[in-house]
Amino acid sequence: MWESESESGAAGREYGTGLLTSTKHSVKTEGFQQRGNSWYVSADIPSDLLVQIGEANFYLHKYPLLSRSGKLNRIIYDSRDPDLNKIVMDDLPGGPEAFELAAKFCYGIAIDLTAGNISGLRCTAEYLEMTEDLEEGNLIFKTEAFLSYVVLSSWRDSILVLKSCENLSPWAENLQIVRRCSESIAWKACANPKGIRWSYTGRRAPQVSSPKWNDMKDSSPSRNQQVPPDWWFEDVSILRIDHFVRVITAIKVKGMRYELIGTGIMHYATKWLPGLMNDTAIAGDEGSNSGNSSSSSGGVGSWKGGLQMIVSGPRDGTSTLQAKDQRMIIESLISIIPPQKDSVSCSFLLKLLRMANMLKVALALITELEKRVGMQFEQATLADLLIPCYNKNDTVYDVDLVQRLLEHFLVQEQTESSSPSRPPFPDKHASSNINAKTRVARLVDSYLTEVSRDRNLSLTKFQVLAEALPESARTSDDGLYRAIDSYLKAHPTLTEHERKRLCRVMDCQKLSIDACMHAAQNERLPLRVVVQVLFSEQVKISNALSNSSLKEGVESHYQPMVPNRKTLLEGTPQSFQEGWAAAKKDINTLKFELETVKTKYLELQNDMENLQKQFDRLLKQKHTSAWTSGWKKLSKLTKMTNVENHDISPHLPTSEEQNRKTTTRKWRNSIS
Repeated sequence: MWESESESGAAGREYGTGLLTSTKHSVKTEGFQQRGNSWYVSADIPSDLLVQIGEANFYLHKYPLLSRSGKLNRIIYDSRDPDLNKIVMDDLPGGPEAFELAAKFCYGIAIDLTAGNISGLRCTAEYLEMTEDLEEGNLIFKTEAFLSYVVLSSWRDSILVLKSCENLSPWAENLQIVRRCSESIAWKACANPKGIRWSYTGRRAPQVSSPKWNDMKDSSPSRNQQVPPDWWFEDVSILRIDHFVRVITAIKVKGMRYELIGTGIMHYATKWLPGLMNDTAIAGDEGSNSGNSSSSSGGVGSWKGGLQMIVSGPRDGTSTLQAKDQRMIIESLISIIPPQKDSVSCSFLLKLLRMANMLKVALALITELEKRVGMQFEQATLADLLIPCYNKNDTVYDVDLVQRLLEHFLVQEQTESSSPSRPPFPDKHASSNINAKTRVARLVDSYLTEVSRDRNLSLTKFQVLAEALPESARTSDDGLYRAIDSYLKAHPTLTEHERKRLCRVMDCQKLSIDACMHAAQNERLPLRVVVQVLFSEQVKISNALSNSSLKEGVESHYQPMVPNRKTLLEGTPQSFQEGWAAAKKDINTLKFELETVKTKYLELQNDMENLQKQFDRLLKQKHTSAWTSGWKKLSKLTKMTNVENHDISPHLPTSEEQNRKTTTRKWRNSIS
């Protein structure tokens, strides 16, 4: 309790310095009396000054006020009217409650300073300019001393003072009250919890703590029991979002663990965004938010997917204001989430993303939130991914959003695998990446199965999302087959080409035996796909037989298949049996035609070889008969001529005979 001193001393009016003092001594009073919205001083001297603050009227005396307030002195001095008896101060911070305390202080009445009224009284003292220049130990000095030595040394008082500063902007900011309280809270929150007791926090120990730290306490804690690391969550969560951001920022600077900061942010969001975890209406004021704190602090897992508080609620000014406040809270929370992976759960990020899309949060913040989800997309669940699409004439669920999240996940995986600062065990890192992709593949297949029932979902969107993951991510295509079958069931008007295009995203060789049996009986699948399924099963059996080295192993692998094949064919519908018989007949016909073509090919090959031999023989005969025989005849004629010339040398033929013989020889050679 702080108590002001009585007024004494003589003074006079000094207009030259802008200060107005009074020659009157202290006014003796028995206290203040309230009548409706008016306050009166119980004194023998009638009041000569009316101070109006909003709807409240204070009938006071000039001397006690002017001797302590420089602003009131200046107002009367500027008015040039010493008899001014009414002053209006609607912009006074703290309102009538704070001015009442300041007026009592001026009259020498004892006032009780508490954490609830100190911030308003400090701002009022600054507004009224109650400095040490007018009176030693004035109100500014005493309120500052109370803040520094009493409030900031107490955890609970620091929280309450910061909470009371919500209606004192910008005075509380300019006087550094918000900054000092935020840093005080941050220092105390970062203290070692081993040295903190529940009595220090100013509240009783709860029966159940948050789920993450529940194992650190007994079921019935005492007042002196050690507190868990999340002891400060509940107290800090009563602050307004801008002050909460200031506290979390200061805590980050102090070096608190990022996962603990993330848990505190999730706790705050649970309390101030009730639609994030359940399907209750938006809390309109602080009281409703505080009332929901006990039920909403149960953890992230209590969410049931209801976010109908704005979509189905009354569309009045209150709802619009609430939506604006919640939009500001979401934007602020996104900006202070620690950048480290796993600082908050993926489920919380997806629920926050859902509300951000519904409330039309800034696109840049939504993109940042989508990237954060992509960093830990393998932790998501199907219920979290079923985010409604708020665009008209579109699909029920936001498939494009899931496509973007999957792209961010793949980019993140690629970046981590190609980063030079990879972990020291690359094999373990690679296996973790493969496991993450496998989990994401199963999640995407489940999502496709769920959204495939939507008649507005186009074949292109389904195919693009199904083919977004690499082939190595899926060890089995059973989930993808279920999604395709569900899509075919919901879209019976697809053409044969579209059904073949849809089934092209599935690898029949990755189907299990059960999936193959179901596919063989599925009348919605194209006949070609059914044949591929049966053929792939036959290939599996053949591979199993060829890879077995022992006869017992062959029998153990092959025997279970026979009844399965029989059961498969017996359970096949009549229409598919007829189609399969026709297909089998076509296959046999093609085999027969292929054998016929092979036989004809062999015959043609033999004929070709015979023709080639005959051609080579004829070509050889042609070369020998044309030139060789001609030269032989020419040599014979030459020999005969020489013999005749040698036997009948005296007889010399005439030139005419020689010409005739030569011509005959040339003609014979040319004929040959």
